[in-house]
Amino acid sequence: MKRLVQSTLGRLAPDGWRIRLIFWVGAILVGLIASFFARAANYSDHLFHRLLTISPFLPLIVTPTFIMLATWVTKKWFPEAEGSGIPQCIAALDIHDESIRSRILSWRIAFGKIMLTLAGLLSGASIGREGPTVHIGSAILFSLGRLGRFPFHYMDRGLILAGGAAGISAAFNTPLAGILFAIEEMSRSFEERTSGTLITAVLLAGITSIALLGNYTYLGIVPADISVRTGLVPVLVCGVAGGLLGGLFSRLVILGQHWLRPIYKRRAVLLAGVCGLAIAVIGIVSGGLTYGSGYDAARGLVQGTEAVNNSFPYLKLLATAVSYWSGIPGGIFAPSLATGAGLGAHLAHWFPHTQLAAMILLGTVAYFAGVVQTPITAFVIVMEMTHNNNLLIPLMATAFIAYGTSRLVCQKPIYRALAEDYLNTESKQESEGTNTVNTTPGA
Repeated sequence: MKRLVQSTLGRLAPDGWRIRLIFWVGAILVGLIASFFARAANYSDHLFHRLLTISPFLPLIVTPTFIMLATWVTKKWFPEAEGSGIPQCIAALDIHDESIRSRILSWRIAFGKIMLTLAGLLSGASIGREGPTVHIGSAILFSLGRLGRFPFHYMDRGLILAGGAAGISAAFNTPLAGILFAIEEMSRSFEERTSGTLITAVLLAGITSIALLGNYTYLGIVPADISVRTGLVPVLVCGVAGGLLGGLFSRLVILGQHWLRPIYKRRAVLLAGVCGLAIAVIGIVSGGLTYGSGYDAARGLVQGTEAVNNSFPYLKLLATAVSYWSGIPGGIFAPSLATGAGLGAHLAHWFPHTQLAAMILLGTVAYFAGVVQTPITAFVIVMEMTHNNNLLIPLMATAFIAYGTSRLVCQKPIYRALAEDYLNTESKQESEGTNTVNTTPGA
């Protein structure tokens, strides 16, 4: 009885309500901003594609120019906003220095992330808004937590995880996948103290997004199915092919990021210009299909309203890697879905008796699982964004086969590897700064 009274009084305490209010307001704010970001990203993407109607060669000028400008602004004013943003969130969970954490997850970075990702989409870069939305969500909730002066240190982790989960939920309209991504990828564990906070934030952000954008399905409703008798070989082939290709992409991005880091520090704008020119050339070779997030291509493929050539997934993979190397803010979620859908369409030629939409979904989940190496999140997010329960077992099996295959090519998950690279860069800069201070006369 005494314990029950203490628990009730704890829930009614002013500090408890202050914490809940900040979480609720923050989650709703994430939903609002994610909805605005989604509309603005789609507009920027479509605006670039309008330029292609003037001349297919216009990107040779527009793409390098915009990417160089975005990289210069990023490096000068928003250095913590580069790339997807998910590695920064993972790194923030492992950083105990409050000043560095506050620098990575701030209102300034959230603002820069939005504006510079839109600039990247306007340039035609192969990037998405979904990863940046995770960074923005974590930054918003963490910054509100600083204002609220939360009394418990563990709440910082809860704020970061809840913000990231809310970002995924609002970006894809996939609440369950948001929760799973925060647990499976960002924290790699389940924490009882923050689980309720996580779920509440996801629900509030998701409801807000639905209220503004409608209860849409990200890739549309896809009533695809595959028989148990004929589905074993397609599942195996898609799982192995998607895992190999996804693992190759991850390894390519990780190694490229590591090798190009010294050049980026000295010649960031020049490197961005070269990357921008490469993106434009790849886009011209693909007939304009590799520009932008790839959302329209992915949705068109699963809906059967669009066709792509067999080279599309491989060119899209390359364009996405080059876009990431440029250093501009932008994610790999949407481009990975488009690449996977293209892979499924390519593999479908070998299985004429299997439903095309089913092959495309298997390719999508396989490649996505191969890239991020989070198999549970992969099959749940594809299932939620297509409202398809018929393929639950095939999608699950494909995701786990792809995960195992990807690990043979790239042993460390891409976001974890990029987070460690970010932490190493931060610690090196800190030590260099300390050495500089120590060698100053009179120090």
